[in-house]
Amino acid sequence: MPASCRLRVGMLNTFYEESQIYDGPLVLTHAMPQAQSVAIGVFIDIGARDETEAEAGITHALEHMLFKGTAKMDVHQLAERLDELGGNANAFTSRERTCFHLHVLHEHWRDALEILTGMVNEAALPDAEWQREREVIYAEMAMVDDIPEEWITDQHVSALFPDHAIGKPVLGNHDSLAAISSEQLSDYLQRWYNPPGLMIVAAGRIEHAELVDALAGMPWAAGNNRVQRAVPGSIKTGIQALPREMEQAQMVASAPGIHVSSTERPVSWLANQMLGGGMSSRLFREVREKRGLSYSVGSHMNSLSDTGIWSITCGAETSRAAECVDVIADILAGFADGIGEDELLRAKRQLEVQFRMGLDSVEGQMLYLGARLDEERLVSPVDWVKQIHATDIDAVRSWAADRLSQGLLWSIGAPEQALPEICDRIRA
Repeated sequence: MPASCRLRVGMLNTFYEESQIYDGPLVLTHAMPQAQSVAIGVFIDIGARDETEAEAGITHALEHMLFKGTAKMDVHQLAERLDELGGNANAFTSRERTCFHLHVLHEHWRDALEILTGMVNEAALPDAEWQREREVIYAEMAMVDDIPEEWITDQHVSALFPDHAIGKPVLGNHDSLAAISSEQLSDYLQRWYNPPGLMIVAAGRIEHAELVDALAGMPWAAGNNRVQRAVPGSIKTGIQALPREMEQAQMVASAPGIHVSSTERPVSWLANQMLGGGMSSRLFREVREKRGLSYSVGSHMNSLSDTGIWSITCGAETSRAAECVDVIADILAGFADGIGEDELLRAKRQLEVQFRMGLDSVEGQMLYLGARLDEERLVSPVDWVKQIHATDIDAVRSWAADRLSQGLLWSIGAPEQALPEICDRIRA
């Protein structure tokens, strides 16, 4: 069937083109005519929070297993083909999203597309490979557990959402993975890794119409409707004390943030930038530069479709961790009211540079398009810059004060004997 007969709708704006193929994927492209490369991504609207208890870790497992061969290539042939293209092949699994992506020279984009769609639509999932790859994932779990910053983050998220799937680790657990068969992997793949929950995006030196024509000629299996997610309640507050022998104390503190498509994104980005997003931020200046309490300290926004958190992370020598908590608490207490015009202007400039410089990255713009699964229309980086510069100081002060007034959850990881002094410094 000609591609023109299989298109339901096409849309063009100044930043990207979009087409929906009948019984097929949503397709987005961002043209970068001067680029020498193309980045293509297959985004699937499924993640760790969508798994049942028995399926814990299956989404991440499939991220691994889709590199283990297709109907046309075994695992070694697929690896060799990817290496022959000479670009970058990667994938990630998060709590709401899975993505497989390739970055290749522009003349090889058709080869990259064939490989990616073959991995998703014709995955071999051989049982022998799953038995081996399960051990690889166990090793990955051990590696994460050995990294204090990763370990405490998993503990912290679990405490923030104790009765919700969001709080479960993306990697799953040993018991659930041991019970998952290659047949269950295949069933999960067939249920969720299809339109309408599958989208294909590309950025770089590529013509939208050519990509659409290539995809419209492919068969697409019918999957389930997009996953329905249970909305979590309010995040927990208080103190989580985690005894563990390690060189440094690790601290994470989170307040409520924003959901991924919130209209408050510009104001939240600015607040975060001033709190802990750069070298002139409050946290970096007071904790590291003035007092030398920490090598790594900062703040971060983490957003999902229906919730979000605003987090501070810090590592400090155990003997100075209580002092570090005091300083962070002082910063938070005076942060919102103390925001100044010069500070805000500097944050606006920093965010503008990040957005505009990001426009030069082929892979970065491909990943940017993946956010289309979260909202009906993407705002271009240039338009975000305009909104950021239009944000006034009262809006930022008000937003920050509101979020910080709702309370925080502090997670403290340190040797057991050090925990009481550190936790006693935390202010309710």
